[in-house]
Amino acid sequence: MEVKAEKVNPYDNSRPKTEQVREMFDSIAPAYDFMNRAMTFGIDKLWRRRAVGMLRRTAHDRILDVATGTGDLALLLAKKLNPSLITGIDLSERMLEIARQKAEKAGLPVEIIFQKADCLNMPIPDGSFDCVTVAYGVRNFEHLNDGYREMLRVLRPGGTLCVIELSTPTSPIVRPLYNFYTRHIIPFVGRLVSKDVRAYSYLPESIAAAPQRNEMTALMHDAGFSDTTFRSLTFGTCTIYLAKKA
Repeated sequence: MEVKAEKVNPYDNSRPKTEQVREMFDSIAPAYDFMNRAMTFGIDKLWRRRAVGMLRRTAHDRILDVATGTGDLALLLAKKLNPSLITGIDLSERMLEIARQKAEKAGLPVEIIFQKADCLNMPIPDGSFDCVTVAYGVRNFEHLNDGYREMLRVLRPGGTLCVIELSTPTSPIVRPLYNFYTRHIIPFVGRLVSKDVRAYSYLPESIAAAPQRNEMTALMHDAGFSDTTFRSLTFGTCTIYLAKKA
């Protein structure tokens, strides 16, 4: 299946997407948390909580958080699920620096490791984790199919994949308002706050191009996952996907 999001790049078409995504997140790291709260009016916190709640009934002693960013989901997983180990990986060292600072400040009695790594080629042995999570990250993958196969590889048999991703609303009433907000308001505020002219224009473009709902679960299935399901939240602006490794 062709993945249109793979062809949407943060800056240009002259360099690999992975390189550009790393550069973009290094650039916007200081403003990232503020912009997340501002863009979603704080609802992104509720979306993460909903996803963590859905994982309570699954094995979660060892968790890998892919594209962990500044660590919000990893730290919430640590607080709510009390696993023995959480490993967060990301391309951006500047994002990881913030994540480490948050973890130190939180002082949680859980081993949390943040390390720089490429989600398409993870330095992790097969079957290492009970659960793999990704929040707002898969649309940035240069090769989404390869990313899903890597996440399948590091899961143990019976393990769970949980993906939280932004999506376009299905309601004909909500969609015009959403389009105006994401295409005009978010890029304008993003340029003011982050000073990166392109990053917050890339955001709505990448959301629109990403596989959504049934298309996303079909990709997961093609990569080898089973029991793929999704749940849409807040008029369809966010979708949580769950899948299993047989």
